[in-house]
Amino acid sequence: MRPFLLTLLLAAASQALVAADERVLDLARAQKDPFLASVKEFVEIESGSHDREGLDRLAGNIAARLKALGAEVQFFDPPADMERIETTPARPGRVVVGTLRGRGTKSILLLAHMDTVYEKGDLAKQPFRVEGDRAYGLGISDDKQAIAMLLHTAAILKALGFDEYGRITLLFNGDEEVSSFASRDLITRLGAEHDVCLSFEASSESREQVSMVTSGLGQAILTVHGDSAHAANFPPNRGVNALYELAHQIGQLRDVSDFPNGLRVTWSVAKSGTVPNRIPDEASAIADIRVVTVDQLDTVESRMREIIRNQLLPKAKVELKVIRGRPPLQARPASRAVAEHARSINAEIGRTLRINDDAPQGGTDAAYAGLKARGAVLEHWGVHGANAHSSRAEYIVVSSIERRLYLTARMIMDVSRGKVAQ
Repeated sequence: MRPFLLTLLLAAASQALVAADERVLDLARAQKDPFLASVKEFVEIESGSHDREGLDRLAGNIAARLKALGAEVQFFDPPADMERIETTPARPGRVVVGTLRGRGTKSILLLAHMDTVYEKGDLAKQPFRVEGDRAYGLGISDDKQAIAMLLHTAAILKALGFDEYGRITLLFNGDEEVSSFASRDLITRLGAEHDVCLSFEASSESREQVSMVTSGLGQAILTVHGDSAHAANFPPNRGVNALYELAHQIGQLRDVSDFPNGLRVTWSVAKSGTVPNRIPDEASAIADIRVVTVDQLDTVESRMREIIRNQLLPKAKVELKVIRGRPPLQARPASRAVAEHARSINAEIGRTLRINDDAPQGGTDAAYAGLKARGAVLEHWGVHGANAHSSRAEYIVVSSIERRLYLTARMIMDVSRGKVAQ
């Protein structure tokens, strides 16, 4: 009789578990249309990294939503003594932090960012629209979907009445696209205070995925000083054309990438001259650098310095500055444990989850969160998306919304209940 009763109890427990999962899934499904409505609203607030007015509007919108969910809300202004580089805005966006407090002990940090790479006025080129299984819009993949993911996951937990966590911190950054110099110290501090950090950059367009690794970022700034003169006097005796020397150097430096080993150097910005009839006395260019390991920055800097010694114009002065930005996010055992648990959650809805532990995809704030973290840090927790930074074709996959909401809500619940080994 006792074994039979035990079997009945186990069966009942199994049914209860399935019922609980179905409730989360039903809530995730119910959030799909509100999620799309939120993303539309966020897309229609232009919030480029240099658009403080737009960022403030979006921050206010998010703060109001957080308060409606019962969160404590704080704004963090950029530090007066923050590091600055050429692409740093005069007034970087603030960070919005919402805190949900529960009756448990586990703490979970969720990351998204408000700023985009676009200029004010670009919205006309990418208005929000839904075509089939794709929702298009300005910054929708990078990173307006993440804002919606955080807020609508919190809405699911509220609808469930779930409060078994100790603290959930929802952080919305205002300067991620310009290296997070205004926010990195805050993100690093909060990363160290939480048991798990999930960052919501968009997942792969075509497959379920979370990442244990991200790229490290840097910049190379190449500056050439020449000697100005009337354009009609060149080339015989006068003037040193800084633009000619810059073009020569960029030509030499175009192939310093090492793609098989994850090193990517891309020259993307160049400036020179003021008027057509004056030889430019200064020219500059900026390269985006992506690395897998910190020592790759040292290696590529050494190689570049050697290359630029070969000059087209001996009288020109060539200067190279390499800026170290985000470090790479490295795989760690705690992250693998959470990722494997995520795989089991995804299996509940018949989806196979890929754990990316060897192919860094972009540099993100997850790396700052991981600098002093004691637990797991995982990236690409957002919905499926593609064509980030595209002028006309950035989109998210609509059918992935409920799946990613389900995964996130279930993960928070299991972490809170101590069901995830770390």
